[in-house]
Amino acid sequence: MQRILLVLSTCMSILVLSGCWDRMEVNDLAIVTGAAIDKSGDNQINLSLQLFIPKTLASGGGQAGGSGGGKMTITASQTGKNIADALSKFQGKLPREIFWGQCKVFIFGEELAKQGIQEQMDFLLRHSEPRGRAYVFVSKGKAKTILENVPNLERYSAEVLREIINFRIGMQITLQDVDEMLTGIAQAAALPYIKIDKEQQSEGKPIKYVHIDGAAVFNKDQMVGTITEAETRGVLWLRDEIKGYTISTEIEDGKGFVSLNPVSARVHLFPQIQDNKWKMTVDVDTEGTIVQNETNINFEDPKLLEKVERAYQKSIENRIKDTLKKIQHEMHTDIVGFSKEFYRKYPKEWKAVENHWDERFPEVDVTINVIAHIRREGYINKPGALPEEEVKEK
Repeated sequence: MQRILLVLSTCMSILVLSGCWDRMEVNDLAIVTGAAIDKSGDNQINLSLQLFIPKTLASGGGQAGGSGGGKMTITASQTGKNIADALSKFQGKLPREIFWGQCKVFIFGEELAKQGIQEQMDFLLRHSEPRGRAYVFVSKGKAKTILENVPNLERYSAEVLREIINFRIGMQITLQDVDEMLTGIAQAAALPYIKIDKEQQSEGKPIKYVHIDGAAVFNKDQMVGTITEAETRGVLWLRDEIKGYTISTEIEDGKGFVSLNPVSARVHLFPQIQDNKWKMTVDVDTEGTIVQNETNINFEDPKLLEKVERAYQKSIENRIKDTLKKIQHEMHTDIVGFSKEFYRKYPKEWKAVENHWDERFPEVDVTINVIAHIRREGYINKPGALPEEEVKEK
């Protein structure tokens, strides 16, 4: 009797198993590698998708663009009232189901960004397939032209953007980051600002390449302006997100530059409210290593080494000041997280200004304290070039 019950229970279990009834084969998918969203006429948007071509791998034509092989992707566009509308038109013309799971790059055109990206972000965050860790950019001009640019080293343009941003030269912003910034206390965001540059080749044909040119600043969901690469690095210092890059600084009474790479950096923000005056103290403690010395300074002398440290310190301080001047007094947009620090320490006082933080933010008095040390002078302490006296003799 027990055996009969066991067989019956096993049969009943098989009947309720769902199996793979809703599976989708790779051969039935149109894989999106990158997406560009531009403003179109009549209050519509233009959605451009970079789609992977599977047959290029089967035919062995998956070389990088310009290397003689077939293209790995195609870029197609559709216009609609919103992304969902444009996407439905796409699907009606494709023999495969559109799949967002491999889309690692989203680009907003500048004109659309100035109008507002709330509706587009709403779709991307509600849809189940777009990755929250996909990178987001704003392009100078039309975003579609970025996707259509044929790279010389990588396989397709979306891959170029992903590789560039992974170097942490500029801001590294994902869909999830944009959502958190725009729904945060300050409702402000900064996204990498990209454009296409041309470089003259020796054969006479110019090479087009994508370049990160600072950052686009958003107040709520609308782009209010851009900041330069140097100002972007100032933002990264204030947000304690600075990574490896080179600072070239001139030394007092020295000819040429000394270039340094930050090895470590610790940034702390200390908010303070006294007599209704809002203040912020920024403490920066960083250590750097010398990567090139164009001067005749010999770093074996501790006094001369202190000179370099002071110049290094001043360079960081000036960069942060220039950044604050731009975002505080010109854009009135808090993309450095001051609001979060005041909210944490002074929640009661914050309630009085939370609805007009854009007006209070420019009035915050900022004090910058930078401590910069050089821990590594390199294997060669003396300048690589000949001393100035020896050069004159020759």
